[in-house]
Amino acid sequence: MSVAGSSPDPVVEHERTRAALRAAVPRLARLLRDVPDPGAPSGVPVWTVGDVGAHVGAVFLAYGSAFTHEFEDWGAVLPPGDGSFIERITKVNAKSIGLFDADGRERLGDFVTERGETFLRATEGLAPDTPVAAPWYGEQVTLTLAAATGLVLGETLVHGLDIARGARLPWAIGAEEARLVIGQAMPTMMPLALDTERARDVGIAFDLAIRGGPRLAVVIADGTATVTRDASARAYDCRISAAPAAFLLVAFRRTPLWRVVACGRISATGRKPWLAPRLGRLVASP
Repeated sequence: MSVAGSSPDPVVEHERTRAALRAAVPRLARLLRDVPDPGAPSGVPVWTVGDVGAHVGAVFLAYGSAFTHEFEDWGAVLPPGDGSFIERITKVNAKSIGLFDADGRERLGDFVTERGETFLRATEGLAPDTPVAAPWYGEQVTLTLAAATGLVLGETLVHGLDIARGARLPWAIGAEEARLVIGQAMPTMMPLALDTERARDVGIAFDLAIRGGPRLAVVIADGTATVTRDASARAYDCRISAAPAAFLLVAFRRTPLWRVVACGRISATGRKPWLAPRLGRLVASP
């Protein structure tokens, strides 16, 4: 756990995220193999369970290929131009599920296992700040390896839940896993996913305190957002205290905010606590 005003060791936290991903991949592979009906509706309204599995397979293919260059036919997947984040990622997601035919979908458990191992092997020993091209987020977008690893872990956990809900199978997201996704991925993804139209002329500073860590200073001003880990003390408009898994699922639109607020898993204080729901409206999610 980090202390306000201090910074976590990036190498240690990155290795913990790698370890969490290494443990989550075989769980996801087992889940994919146990799905009784791939055509059943999933936790994503427009996708079947099989569609979600295909999307996760595409995620592992994309991030692994950033290092192995196994897949380079991005022209068939990426939309032309550089539209808004939500427009681009929605189009990419829609195309991603078509990368696997019926036979490929039947072997998704093996595919995820192989590509998960490939990603971890290809990135073994690399520094957390190693650049990773991510053209699916934008033509010129580059992530750090730490953020990319956190994103792959997040996709594994959240889409595992989508599959499990549709297949009526058990799936858990641990608090420590959620903390790693939030700390590693969200400082990068929240500014990328900001709805710039809604954020125009907005000025709000959120103190986002995940219980047990991390703590993020989210400052939105005039159509841009900055997110800082364990920032120095400053004045905030709104402080949000959240259980890690609850915040992750609200951020990904998998659980309604009112439900976790009613259970005490997310609360808001500060000078303007009523601003808390605006964070979710300002940061887009496909």
